[in-house]
Amino acid sequence: MTIQWFPGHMNIARQEAAKRMETVDVIIEVLDARMPKASSNPMITELRLHRQRPCLKVLNKADLADPAVTKAWLDMYNQEPGVNAVALSCNQPGQAAKVPNLCQLLAPHRNSSTKPLRMLIMGIPNVGKSTFMNMLLKRRLAKVGNEPAVTRMQQRHTLNDHMTLIDSPGLLWPKIEDPIVGFMLATIYAVSAKVVVDEELAEFLASILLARYPDLLEKRYGCVGDDLDSAGVLQAIAKKRGCLTKGKGGGLDMEKAAKILLNEYRNGTLGRTSLEKPDAREPLT
Repeated sequence: MTIQWFPGHMNIARQEAAKRMETVDVIIEVLDARMPKASSNPMITELRLHRQRPCLKVLNKADLADPAVTKAWLDMYNQEPGVNAVALSCNQPGQAAKVPNLCQLLAPHRNSSTKPLRMLIMGIPNVGKSTFMNMLLKRRLAKVGNEPAVTRMQQRHTLNDHMTLIDSPGLLWPKIEDPIVGFMLATIYAVSAKVVVDEELAEFLASILLARYPDLLEKRYGCVGDDLDSAGVLQAIAKKRGCLTKGKGGGLDMEKAAKILLNEYRNGTLGRTSLEKPDAREPLT
């Protein structure tokens, strides 16, 4: 699956980000802790390296991710030059407050009212940038939504007398060629639901969960059996939840079962899972 989904406002956002990169000190890249690599936009890395800007990678939604895998990601990122990393959940009060001080460590020379620390928040759609902004500023300024393309323009805010914060729209790259990356981003609504089929997406998700978290599938949906495949997971969900097509003698409603799996993965009801590790990514089946 190749995804080409680059709305006009994203092209404008890229141009603005490239220009803004000239006048900021630290890039805050917000990632989804369940898939840090897949949710990292290579264009952001390209832009910040071109301008030699340090980066704080925020692995957001850490409360939904496998903590052991998240630790492995942090260990990897914190070894990269010019990069610090932190895992947090922006919907939990107080967690976002640690970010400014971590940014300050990356640019210690910017720490006064005459030379304030200038931070630029970047990331792909739906990784929680707007929630992060609201929690950091302790007031609701950024619109929040569980869909891509909520924030449409850059917004500048004064954090205190020696720190400023600039928010930017969620930014995807024009062509997502890796099918695994495309499916992963679809599972978190980073791309529009219109570009994928729920049943195909749910089978992709089920294949990873079977390989890594079969106990969670068994506990929640009664999925058992050594020969169980991703389609069998959806069948088990349909049976467990009574998903039947309309009409006399209706069969299993696989589309409804797919939506159940996707929704319960997205909101964390299924349990804490990570879809990729620093050293491995599940093959697409």
